[in-house]
Amino acid sequence: MIDIHSHILPGVDDGAKHITESIAMAKLAVSEGIQTIIATPHHKNGHFENEKNDIIEKVAELNEVLKAEAIDLEVLPGQETRIYGDLLSDHQEARILTLNDAGRYVFIELPSDHVPAYTEPLLYEIQMKGLVPIIVHPERNLEFLESPNHLYKLVKHGALTQITAKSIVGGFGKKTKKFALQLIEKKLTHYVASDAHNTKNRAFHMLAAFNEIENKYGADMKYLFMENAELLVQGKLAYKEMPEKIETRKFLGIF
Repeated sequence: MIDIHSHILPGVDDGAKHITESIAMAKLAVSEGIQTIIATPHHKNGHFENEKNDIIEKVAELNEVLKAEAIDLEVLPGQETRIYGDLLSDHQEARILTLNDAGRYVFIELPSDHVPAYTEPLLYEIQMKGLVPIIVHPERNLEFLESPNHLYKLVKHGALTQITAKSIVGGFGKKTKKFALQLIEKKLTHYVASDAHNTKNRAFHMLAAFNEIENKYGADMKYLFMENAELLVQGKLAYKEMPEKIETRKFLGIF
């Protein structure tokens, strides 16, 4: 199993605080059947900045530690970048890191309570540069939850999305779980990942999430998400189907 979103690098953001926590996270990941994990520290979110070369260096250091500890987990470099206007110019200056440094996929994090007005044109520009934007945890975005057709429009125009395993198993509440499952049903998401920060309240939940997906939608859906993670690591195009709109019901003008 491949986990494409984690905060396993020590001391760089709100994930693992030190190498001991990174090792504990690695052991837990392996116990869930994860063999490969992409370290995606926060970048430009108002609290943390982790540029491309720094991440690559720290990932190499972590892999050496895991090897010494005989932990069978490969860590790959990535970055979770909060959307901002100069993202593409910083990419040209080698500050932005594509996932596994494969030159194709870039994580885009949006604020939790809204979608900035420049999101759609920027995602278009990103694609015009030959990159594929992946919107992370859209099921936890308040504006998407209230206006899911906004997300539909972005996906229809080429953006991909990644939902969080913990959302699928109900760890962020019933509304978030329901929305995450709707995104699966309507072909509005393409990856499942942990977004793990630690071994306690923000752990992996990957095994439980894939079991939930298989129980609700069958093994083919589970393997589709797993295969897309493999393709991402290789820098290859994801499998995706035509997205569908999520129907919203009005009652006295209120959703």
